[in-house]
Amino acid sequence: MADLESPMTTTSPRGDIVEQQVQAKAGSPGRSLRIAVVLLVAASGGVEAVSFLALDKVFAGVMTSNLALLGMAAGRAEGAGVKAAVLALGGFAVGVLVVALLTRGCAALTTRWPRRVMLVLCVDGLLLAAGALVWGLTGGAPGPVTRDILQCGAALVMGSQSAAMVAAGRAAAPTTYLTGTLATFITKGVGTGRPGVWVPLRFVGLIAGAALSAGLLKHAPAWAAFPPVVLILAAITTACVPLLKPPAAAEATASQPS
Repeated sequence: MADLESPMTTTSPRGDIVEQQVQAKAGSPGRSLRIAVVLLVAASGGVEAVSFLALDKVFAGVMTSNLALLGMAAGRAEGAGVKAAVLALGGFAVGVLVVALLTRGCAALTTRWPRRVMLVLCVDGLLLAAGALVWGLTGGAPGPVTRDILQCGAALVMGSQSAAMVAAGRAAAPTTYLTGTLATFITKGVGTGRPGVWVPLRFVGLIAGAALSAGLLKHAPAWAAFPPVVLILAAITTACVPLLKPPAAAEATASQPS
């Protein structure tokens, strides 16, 4: 990560000024944004648990695995497996594409998430809430058509969240797939003797979110889809903290070691 960031102004295609970023020194994201990332990872873990265990045995946000599952289902001539993988891949791709278009031109700050990124996360929360409501009303046992809609919708939300974190730049981190994060942590963190605490917390968040929804699937299936809703709302609330601070105060907070 670069230590210095040159002043820049980003404009929309219509010529309107979208964001002006003037930073002499780019610090690390503040504690509230790091916590928000952990909460989003935990929400992703809950979504993945419901998607894989209770829908059609595919992941909502891990497309590498879904591509492999698609190949295996095709090789074994399992039509249901092919359909589930295609629904997940399609939903994820649509989510990424829509958010990429929406957040085009956003300045990647280090002290806060752009407003359009926050808007995307709010929409994701509403979609997860709608899905959880449908899930609850069906007692955790939706019919085939509803299952397909929920599967595609869950993947769309995960794709949307992934693209939003990319648009947030240095102030965010991957929240739906952590394979690269794990490899980077081992090679550049543990390998250099300076491992940070936030990456392991993301791993813990993923496990905890998945465990919570998996436990509810076993003991109270109608409620299994609700933890991700609570977690993403908590993440949005936490990420709003830097927006309440004056710019100078936000920069000072970000530059402090966390």
